[in-house]
Amino acid sequence: MMASSGILLWLLLAIYVRGQTAVTDFVTVACKPYNVGQYGQQSMLDCGITTSKEVKDVTVQVVVWKKAGDPVLTFNNEKINVTPRFSFAMPSWTHKNLNVSLLIANTSVADDGQYTCMVMTDSGAHRSSTNLKVTAKYSRPIIYSTPMEVTPNSQVTLTCSSDGGYPKGTLGWFVGPKRQEKSTETNAKVTENGLFNLSSTLTLSPGWESSEYTCVVFNATDGKDDEDTLALMSQIKSQGQGQDQPGTNIATKIVAPVVVIGALIIGLLLWMMISKGSFKCRGVHRMVAQDEEDAEKADPDDQLSLDPQCKDEP
Repeated sequence: MMASSGILLWLLLAIYVRGQTAVTDFVTVACKPYNVGQYGQQSMLDCGITTSKEVKDVTVQVVVWKKAGDPVLTFNNEKINVTPRFSFAMPSWTHKNLNVSLLIANTSVADDGQYTCMVMTDSGAHRSSTNLKVTAKYSRPIIYSTPMEVTPNSQVTLTCSSDGGYPKGTLGWFVGPKRQEKSTETNAKVTENGLFNLSSTLTLSPGWESSEYTCVVFNATDGKDDEDTLALMSQIKSQGQGQDQPGTNIATKIVAPVVVIGALIIGLLLWMMISKGSFKCRGVHRMVAQDEEDAEKADPDDQLSLDPQCKDEP
């Protein structure tokens, strides 16, 4: 109902405006040529009514906002009709308010495009157009390798992906700390909400030219949204799961024998200490038992001075 009545009102206004423009420029609708809106946020199309010096007081009679031929907001006969998410930017707007800016809530990709605002007042009529550029920042890129665990002599495919951006952007690959650029293609897929999902692959030959690879996501104006860096050395197979990292085999071959030899030496020393103590005690008892008479005549203090470890030895 609003669409049909809005179109009829638009036609009447168009005829009226053309006639008024030929006669006078007392009233002008001035709009900002371009407006930028963030996806999911509020966006405003900035438009206002200006008058010549001859006009002292203006009353707005009709306002019609259209996008792609369809009205999204109308004001007529003191009544405001709007479609969901569209409204006057000024709270509690009235026919005496010359700010006719349009506010869009929860901006979507479908809101991108050209809008036209037509105004009729008691001092004349005019219309103007403006554009809304909807943007959405891409998510931070994510890089993963195939296979996930690699070796320096294996072929590796790196895949980079970034989601939820608009308009269509690109992914770029850079090699090493100096970030030498690599030429690759970006695959773009449009989602149900109109946003883009980007992906790109980079194939590395065995013996890779670097162990560090960076993926950067660029928006539609070639500005950098975000980046991610992958260090392939962190993807090298761990010991026991595949080929060891450089230097691992040498360290293992050196450390393992040293540990075994050290354990043997310690065990041998302990055995020698125990054996020596045992032999000493047996020798002492033989000497004491050799001459019972000497043993009886021996000073008790001398007997007590024997090694304490030997006193209880049979």
